[in-house]
Amino acid sequence: MTVPFLRTRLLSCALTLALALPALAMAAPDVAVGPQYDTTHVYVQDADLDAFIRSFTGTFGGKATPRAVFTVTPTPSKTVSQYVQTPVGMLSVFAFQTPIPYGFGEERTGYLVNDIHVATKAAVEAGADVIVEPFDDPIGKDVIIQWAGGVNMQLYWHTKSPTYPPLHSVPDNRVYVSKVSGDKFIGQFKQFAHARVVADDKIDGAEIGRAGEQVRRVQLSSGYGKMMVFVSDGKLPFPYGRETTGYQVDDVAATLEKAAANGVKVLVAPVKTSQGNVSAMLEFPGGYISEIHDAAK
Repeated sequence: MTVPFLRTRLLSCALTLALALPALAMAAPDVAVGPQYDTTHVYVQDADLDAFIRSFTGTFGGKATPRAVFTVTPTPSKTVSQYVQTPVGMLSVFAFQTPIPYGFGEERTGYLVNDIHVATKAAVEAGADVIVEPFDDPIGKDVIIQWAGGVNMQLYWHTKSPTYPPLHSVPDNRVYVSKVSGDKFIGQFKQFAHARVVADDKIDGAEIGRAGEQVRRVQLSSGYGKMMVFVSDGKLPFPYGRETTGYQVDDVAATLEKAAANGVKVLVAPVKTSQGNVSAMLEFPGGYISEIHDAAK
């Protein structure tokens, strides 16, 4: 076999492998279970727990599980924990009785997966770091990962699979990343979640408190639900960037009335978005901040 022939064969194999890499990436396992199983993680002080849950369910409807004290970390700790089910999204609420161990308190969401080890491997292959490796909790297993831009998430798996009805409306996981990390984060999450880009637009920054300036907004959809990614210079006025979830409601004005009756502060009054709907920012007892909006028109 001649040297030119070997060289040709090697180049041909390299080209074949290069062309196959995108397909191999997309062949990563899809481990999502459904958006009705994905929760926003909320940390509050014990003294604020009851008021927070009353205000949240009073505003959006739904109910909470009874109070219970658990160890939900791989190291010794105690937290009062309640799971809140509402028509517009789920919460995992924690009121730690001990100092919060490393790796916890900064994760924004908990995504249910059908296999924790396959999910962790898929996340790492997509570019995620593992902040806390898989560990046992009282009802299954968990792992905490970090994407480009410092976006922390928890993935979890239940020993006994839960069964919840679909949500009335799927909330937005609202992510803020820098211009340096924006494309990298989006690419990583697209590969891991099998997410598709619904829209990638330059919008008026009024949606994040920067009226008159252009901001990039990328909307993603996957088996984990919706994600709204804002790529900016990070010069955000309060409270933008402090919220992790945006809830879609049928009537913003009616929701704001319920919120006021339940001790919720309106931090930003309703503003018109580039999609033709309205958006407002709320703060619940205990300090939890969220965005609300109606359907795009």
